[in-house]
Parts: sequence; C-alpha cells; structure tokens
Amino acid sequence: MPYNFDKNFEELPETLPLFPLSKVLLLPRAKLPLNLFENKYLHMLDYALANGRSIGMIQPTEKHRDSKIRKDPKLYSVGCAGYITAFSQTNDNRYEIILKGLCRFELKSELNSLNGFRRAKVTWKPFKSDFVRPVLKNKEKRSIFIENLKFYLEKMSINADWEAIEVSSDEDLVNSISMGCPFDVNEKQALLQAKSLDERLDILVSLMKMSMSFSSVSNISEKLS
Repeated sequence: MPYNFDKNFEELPETLPLFPLSKVLLLPRAKLPLNLFENKYLHMLDYALANGRSIGMIQPTEKHRDSKIRKDPKLYSVGCAGYITAFSQTNDNRYEIILKGLCRFELKSELNSLNGFRRAKVTWKPFKSDFVRPVLKNKEKRSIFIENLKFYLEKMSINADWEAIEVSSDEDLVNSISMGCPFDVNEKQALLQAKSLDERLDILVSLMKMSMSFSSVSNISEKLS
C-alpha cells in the first residue's frame, strides 16, 4: 500500500497534548514554526511523537499577565491540531518544530497533566469540513482584499512577498494573513472559529479596519460586503 502523508478525519486522535499560547493562530493546512524550551513542552513533544505526532494549539482566555499567576489558565473551547512535520534539536537544548494544521477541535474534558503539560479529550465532529479545501464564494472579494491589504501592511510596516500572495490559493491567502497579523487573543479566536472562508475574510477585514484610524480604509467592509 502506498504511503500517504495526508491524514484523514477517521485517523484523528481522541486525546491531544495541549500547547496553550496566546495570540498564536494555527489553521488547517497552514504551517506554524515553534521553539520549545520549557521542560514541560520538551516532554510534550516526546509524547506527541509517540502518540500520533499531533499537538493541540489553543489560546488561554486570560491576559498574559494573569496567566503567569495561574498555573493552568482557563482555555478557549476551540483550538486547532497541528501535525509535526519536522523537528530538530538545537545546541542550546531547544526543539525547533514545524506544525501543519490538521483540523480544529473542541475541548470535551481535560485529563490529568503529564510531566507538566496539559492533555484533553477532544471532539472533531463540528469541524469535519476542515478536510475540504475551501474557496471564496465571492471572487471579487479577493482582488479588493489584496488592494486594501497592500495599504494596511504598508501602514503597519509589515513586509510581504507579493509574488507569493498573487499565486496563493484563496485559503492560503486568507489564512496566512490571519495568522501573521498582530491581532489580540479574542480577535485571533474569532478568526479561528469562523464558519467559512468568506466569514474569516470578513472578520479579517473588520479587524484591519479597527487596527487603523485612517478614513481612507473606512469603506473596506462596504466594498467587500
């Protein structure tokens, strides 16, 4: 039987090790590089490699300063699992890893921690559609979005590879910008829980507008609606 690098819905595990990280967004099929250096997360990687190679990326609901006070801060109910596609050990005893987004999940119940890292039973059923690559239903949205994205990134002093953007798929474009822009925790969570790619783009545009006070972008949402 030929080896298949792509995972399917039926192969998703019932239990995931959790990596709570504020303002970090992972979406299906997107790639996320991470540095692991805390003892508990070094153990988490070993566990993940021996148990399906998946890690659940999820955000704490509390502010970062409050999370330091609580050992196990409260978590949002929805996260996204990432499949470990590469990892390497550094000379200063860190792991550099790359996760590829698999599917979003919903927390069912947390299990006892193991070597300091958190684990939970999860359900994937609400997000089975994550295994179908989406496209924008309104094709005009893409070109209008790119025009306004250029202005937004310039004002925010964010560099972009425009050649890569032009040839990217609808999903790669929307998801990469969603993951890369410096939004707050609840804003990242709204992007994660969007029910469709069109809805994620609408949320993204609204967040871009809110992060800027320039009247020249005040009509972005109207153009894209």
